[in-house]
Amino acid sequence: MNYNYMLYFSVLAQTEHYTTAAARLGISQPALSSAIRNLENALGGVKLFKKVGRNIQLTDEGRFYQKTVDEAIHKLHSASLLLRDSKTLAPIVIRMGIVSGTLDGLLASQIVQYSRNNSRIRFHITESSSENLMELVRQEKLDMAIVDASDRDRSLHFRKLYQRDFFVAMPCTHPLAIRSYIEPQEVISEPQVVFNYNVDKSFLEWTTGSPSDAAVICTVDTSRAALDLVSAGLGITFIPNECVEPRPGIAYVPLKNWHQALYMCILYDKWLEQPIWDFIELVVKTIREKKCQ
Repeated sequence: MNYNYMLYFSVLAQTEHYTTAAARLGISQPALSSAIRNLENALGGVKLFKKVGRNIQLTDEGRFYQKTVDEAIHKLHSASLLLRDSKTLAPIVIRMGIVSGTLDGLLASQIVQYSRNNSRIRFHITESSSENLMELVRQEKLDMAIVDASDRDRSLHFRKLYQRDFFVAMPCTHPLAIRSYIEPQEVISEPQVVFNYNVDKSFLEWTTGSPSDAAVICTVDTSRAALDLVSAGLGITFIPNECVEPRPGIAYVPLKNWHQALYMCILYDKWLEQPIWDFIELVVKTIREKKCQ
């Protein structure tokens, strides 16, 4: 059944005047007359109106039909308002991926502020390796990810945020623990606990491109887990400056002239709701400005 026909009938039934009803509906009187004839034909030829002089009145069938049509229109209108309001008020979930160390004070404060300023916003944060995060972005399971490596995959778009420094975390009893800095070559053969910033790769491969798994004795998902193991005496680990935290028995020695770029990764040509785009732009702008100061 044509919804417009029922709406036109409802208005005409209220006014019982073609000119008035047509003006209220914003259509011509001939168009209204044609719609009513089509509706009557669709109902099997039932007459909904009868002429009384120059005016019209509802027939008995018309009065019966008016009640049903008005109830149906009211329900449809209520349902439409409910759907519109639910869309307007429904939470918007920002699905964000991060590598270890990036949820530092700056990013965390942006998330808190954005949540407070936007009551509909909810965050779902996944901490993993760059490789895993990029794959989740490709699969559209994440809206964005802050990663520590770029990819030649043209389906992904990378925007550089800043460069971070790295430290060697080692037991305080280690011979190099008293040094003011360490050259990468001095520790590439040390037993290593590797976490997600450099998934399943040794420090040698990371710094020189020469694969060697001999030094990797354990892989974990987060920097905190890596530090737990180093604190227990299982090798050393290489962590960004954001992950440095006081730990009994652990010394942190800077790696000389070693930096790592971080990127905002998104999927090309993916439609995102405006609040999500606004958050991405806010993060990129804020981090770039703060880290360059």
